[in-house]
Amino acid sequence: MSKQLILEFERGSRTPHRNNLLAIQAALEAAGVVFIEENGGGAGVRLRDRAG
Repeated sequence: MSKQLILEFERGSRTPHRNNLLAIQAALEAAGVVFIEENGGGAGVRLRDRAG
């Protein structure tokens, strides 16, 4: 996926397909981002604890 394509997603000028969203999520998770499911307080993200 190109940097330009990601910029277009961020600007809202293009809508990502499911495979693009999954690729972005996989890249973020590989970098230590943890996606938090809706738990009554809202969905979110945090950085993985690198100590453990």
